[in-house]
Amino acid sequence: MIKILFICHGNICRSTMCESVMTHLVNQQNLSGQYDICSAATSRDEIGNPPHYGTVNKLKQAGIPVVPHRAVQMTKADYAKYDYLIGMDTANIRNMTRIAGGDKDGKIFKLLSFAGSDRNIADPWYTGNFDETYADALEGCTALLKHLQKRHMPAARP
Repeated sequence: MIKILFICHGNICRSTMCESVMTHLVNQQNLSGQYDICSAATSRDEIGNPPHYGTVNKLKQAGIPVVPHRAVQMTKADYAKYDYLIGMDTANIRNMTRIAGGDKDGKIFKLLSFAGSDRNIADPWYTGNFDETYADALEGCTALLKHLQKRHMPAARP
């Protein structure tokens, strides 16, 4: 099972959106038994809170089920537990690396790097633009799933 943890500042907008989008993409391909997908925050600002109403509304508009979730904070133990720790922006990556005590196993990535971009996913908490965040989340999650399928696909037998 491939274990993925999406991470943003508060765990109510971007990372929860990615958790729901990735879960939906995996379910569409009947791969749910191969993935464990969760999300977390680098801060304690929103601990215990549900996904932001803007995230919920955008996912519903896109026809994507919202994964039941309450914000939690990333811990050092998460580094050992998950195969991929996926941040939304450069500040997230810096904070994730600090919480994990480094990235000796190369598990920390910025989401859009899988789509060949160094762009940050803008935080809709500040921008109010959940459409843009959704487009970036869908682009990044789609590219991540393709990457994982190529990397973890069993080798063809002669």
